Amino acid sequence: MDQNIIDQAQSVRSGENINTPGFLSFINEKLYNHKGEIEILQFPGGYSNLTYLIKKGEAEFVLRKPPRGANIKSAHDMGREFKVLNLLKPIYNKIPEPLFIYDNEDLLGAPFYVMERVKGLILRNQIPKGLKLNSESFRQLSINTIENLAQLHNLNIETTGLKALGKPEGYIIRQVEGWVKRYFNAETDQIPAMNETADWMKNNIPDEVAPALIHNDYKYDNLVLDPESLEIKALLDWEMATVGDPLMDLGTSLGYWAEPDDHPALKAFGLTHIEGNLTRQEVVELYGKKSGRNIDKFVFYYVFGSFKIAVIAQQIYARFKKGLTKDPRFANLIFVTRACADNAANAIKYNRINNFK
Repeated sequence: MDQNIIDQAQSVRSGENINTPGFLSFINEKLYNHKGEIEILQFPGGYSNLTYLIKKGEAEFVLRKPPRGANIKSAHDMGREFKVLNLLKPIYNKIPEPLFIYDNEDLLGAPFYVMERVKGLILRNQIPKGLKLNSESFRQLSINTIENLAQLHNLNIETTGLKALGKPEGYIIRQVEGWVKRYFNAETDQIPAMNETADWMKNNIPDEVAPALIHNDYKYDNLVLDPESLEIKALLDWEMATVGDPLMDLGTSLGYWAEPDDHPALKAFGLTHIEGNLTRQEVVELYGKKSGRNIDKFVFYYVFGSFKIAVIAQQIYARFKKGLTKDPRFANLIFVTRACADNAANAIKYNRINNFK
């Protein structure tokens, strides 16, 4: 395996160090059966939880914790993520091995957990240097990605204990109302398409379908791939996993799934716009075939996914505009909000999920 294209950790960012004496003592004790000095690095990317590489001699582990000041009872619940991994362990082999969790806040200011490191390729917004991918590579990757999502959604939530992770009844309306509320709480600019989309969703709630385990952040940069075959080795970042309508999960994924004609602000976040990838419509058709679910009324789910991603970008942008964060990456997120709003509005206008021009 070419180490140059494997996902690499870097020096820890300023203000996010975890190498306190108390933590180092704790982690040395937990990893007592591995020889060597502790080295701590940080994985790049992401806008949510912080991810660190813990090295002790030849052994490598990954630590996940919320960012400073985060609400650890909502989207940054490490205990929940650790529980999800343990429930999946006997039935789904594309996850890292969860090792241990620390529930208190005294060591790092928040709970954290440690898991095995799964080495492989993670495709973010640029193809790593030294890796050659052609159109056939991307076609196979997009097929692998959607087939794996269908497999995930077909796990038995009744016999595995997974159903306890959420309340599937009324899931769609709760999600719509919740994300609409979050948007207006974070609104900084007048974007008519967001207001119109919010009203349309409330008036077009589809019937509920059989619930499934849903990941809620399923996209290329949460997949660890074999760099040769592009087979999926592990699915990461389970912090928002729950039980609900699986088409809502696919809708969110397709909100991120930029195509060549989409706004540059959307294409900057991933690689789905590169030639060879399935189109959004092809994704939906493949998912329907592999999952056996009815996808005839998918426009609603794509509209929701686009709106949701617009809100996520808007929330981060609002914090930046208020001076609560100085990360320069966040200054342009308002363009992501606008681009997602436009896609949602066009999907409603044309009653389709792509080819808006």
